[in-house]
Amino acid sequence: MAKLYGAIEAGGTKFVCAVADEELNIVERISIPTELPAETMGKVISFFEKYQLVAMGIASFGPIDINSNSATYGYITNTPKVGWKNYDFLGTLQAKFDIPYAWTTDVNGAAYGELKKGAAKGAASCVYLTVGTGIGGGVVVNRQVLAGYGHPEIGHLIMRRHPEDKFGGKCPFHKDCLEGLASGPAIEQRQGGIKAYEIPQDNQAWKIEAYYLAQACVDLTVTLAPEKIVFGGGVSKQKQLFPLIRDSFKTQLNGYVPTPPLAEYIVPVALGDDAGIIGCFLLAQEKERER
Repeated sequence: MAKLYGAIEAGGTKFVCAVADEELNIVERISIPTELPAETMGKVISFFEKYQLVAMGIASFGPIDINSNSATYGYITNTPKVGWKNYDFLGTLQAKFDIPYAWTTDVNGAAYGELKKGAAKGAASCVYLTVGTGIGGGVVVNRQVLAGYGHPEIGHLIMRRHPEDKFGGKCPFHKDCLEGLASGPAIEQRQGGIKAYEIPQDNQAWKIEAYYLAQACVDLTVTLAPEKIVFGGGVSKQKQLFPLIRDSFKTQLNGYVPTPPLAEYIVPVALGDDAGIIGCFLLAQEKERER
């Protein structure tokens, strides 16, 4: 009988749940609206109850507690999402399914998927940045998801301001962080409410956006020295951004350290919206092998 693996990509808007075999062939996949925990998790459990799973990978919106020595390990912690603050996500599933679990952030799941099967395939390290309603980042080092006392919050790197940018910043915690200055809502508010996808490609807004994203790439380069920096999310689908990011990165780094050729170093996501769910399956397989 073929082994089956479960995957949950838990986002603030929807949960994607899927089951796959050892070759990552999808057996079934569903999308569930993210409502209150009791309703959402009830549907999640009902979906997986139909299958005999050997392991599951979970990549969740956060912040989450990934410290296995913590009393709140497996919890979603200080999220603004109504009903989910201090919710025992992992424990709820463990009470129903006695299997190994991989537990990480949504962006770490996507980073792992891109490293194994996507834009960073063949590399040992990468950073994945998603740029949309918020900005988040996942890191893989030596083919392992980076984890310490907590998980990276790359979206809250503090930024040096673009000389022409007078926007006050969108983040309620930091104002001048990457998310506060370069997320989709920040772009729109800076442009007087115009949606990012409606802004002409030659508008100065994209040069400002590229400046901040390039600055983040510089910070990540000098701290982590990854082999690839992979961009996902809605804003990064603006293809005109990538040459602008690379040019600004070259200027800001100013030749301080070597990098791979920039067209190969700063790249768009290859797995699209499937990066996270594929990463979950792969992490679940790793957990099952460890058992």
